[in-house]
Amino acid sequence: MHLTHVPLRLATGAFILNSGITKLGADDETAEGLHGMASTAYPALGKVRPKDFTRALAGGEIALGAVLLAPTVSPVVAGAALTGFGAGLLGLYVNVPGLRQEGSIRPTQQGTAIAKDVWLAAAGVTITAQGLIAGARRAGRKARKKVAHAGESAVDALPFTG
Repeated sequence: MHLTHVPLRLATGAFILNSGITKLGADDETAEGLHGMASTAYPALGKVRPKDFTRALAGGEIALGAVLLAPTVSPVVAGAALTGFGAGLLGLYVNVPGLRQEGSIRPTQQGTAIAKDVWLAAAGVTITAQGLIAGARRAGRKARKKVAHAGESAVDALPFTG
């Protein structure tokens, strides 16, 4: 993990891990509220029982938090996972009535808590992009070294004409 990723991965990973652990103990009312909001934004979730949905959500958040906190997980994988999670939350913001001001992208008082999740998606895109760029740079350096070494080997193979 690159040092510049540590603050983003630590902050988002710890927050999301805690959120998932907290959801494991959700009561029926909390599960129904989470499920209701999610199934409004994503109607296919309406077929899932609220408690099952909440347990799955908790497990997903715990897994994502662990991925972000694990230094051995590549930034591309961790960033892509965070981007997907953030995008899913932004889908709630866009699709649940009452979270945005009428005819606007601006949040209502109720929507502010979810609108702020744009930062999770942005952090995920940043981590992914930096991981891809770093990987491309490493591959370029490796290729240049290989070409340079191949050139030296070819010169060494020439007969001495001195």
